[in-house]
Amino acid sequence: MLHFCTLFDSNYLSRGLVTYHSLMQSTQGACHLYVFAFDDLCFDTLTYLKLPNLTVISLAEFEDEELLHVKPTRTRGEYCWTCTSSTILYALEKFDLPHCTYIDADMFFYNNPQILLDEMPADAHVLITDHRYTPQYDKSRLAGRYCVQFVYFKNTKQGMETLNWWRERCLEWCFNRLEDGKFGDQKYLDDWATRFEGIHELLHIGGGIAPWNVQQYNFDLTEKILRGSINDSYSRLYVNDTFIEKYKTPDFTPVFFHFHGVKLYQNSAAIYAPKMYILTQNVRSIFYEPYIAAVLAQQEYLKTIDPIFEKTGLLPAQQFREDSRKGWGGFLKTNLLNKYFGLKLN
Repeated sequence: MLHFCTLFDSNYLSRGLVTYHSLMQSTQGACHLYVFAFDDLCFDTLTYLKLPNLTVISLAEFEDEELLHVKPTRTRGEYCWTCTSSTILYALEKFDLPHCTYIDADMFFYNNPQILLDEMPADAHVLITDHRYTPQYDKSRLAGRYCVQFVYFKNTKQGMETLNWWRERCLEWCFNRLEDGKFGDQKYLDDWATRFEGIHELLHIGGGIAPWNVQQYNFDLTEKILRGSINDSYSRLYVNDTFIEKYKTPDFTPVFFHFHGVKLYQNSAAIYAPKMYILTQNVRSIFYEPYIAAVLAQQEYLKTIDPIFEKTGLLPAQQFREDSRKGWGGFLKTNLLNKYFGLKLN
């Protein structure tokens, strides 16, 4: 049984549900997701849904004195970053788990993430994922080499030592700015390989596909089987010797895509990602369109539970005009829902 945790509020609930359903499908139900609900609407809705293999934890249950002490000093986003390590710690200790993987709530799993964990050596206790930036998008100096999107910890002495150190650092400092080599909760990971024992950097290219690295890959979807391969122009730049020796081939199985930067609007529009990221039509049709359609379908479902979701989770319509100048997207809602889910909206 795989154990995952994530955090989000009602504004991200439709995305969180898509992540949950993709996990259930890709693992055939052989996993459990612990959701830390960051507002009452999110908690109440998930409690009402009674989804299998999902445990919802309220802020009242989760927050301790140390978190509450720093909460007034952080923005909403910064506080979420501050809490990431604490959600993993809470899940491991409260539910006596042998291991737990934190995942961001804006991801979709196409294949079983067990594939990623299987590559860990026996003496590894923590798994971290490289951003694998395409050169022109490299933000490692600002945001860090590693991405807090899929971070695995064993409930062992070595794993807990790393996790507790991370939590302590995030309580001390976790802000949306670069300062003294720190940025949010993320740049703390940069030196883990030398600071701690048992740190494993994921080699599998299929874990962590995202708008900042997708330009390096080609994808094919035939008969519902998704395949990936590394572009020849990037293979020598971004595939290290360990990878070549282990896999012998530029081909890989896509495991999850991180849909960072997707925006949804009340006027039936969507932005895939900032225009700084080049997204081919192949990438948009294989990944973005089905994902956005799935999120919008969940949004429609949530409206049947509570009318407040007519606006919750969607940006104001007037904001789309300005954002559309800087992002990939358009008026897609009706077409996407009809294409992927057979839903026709008025």
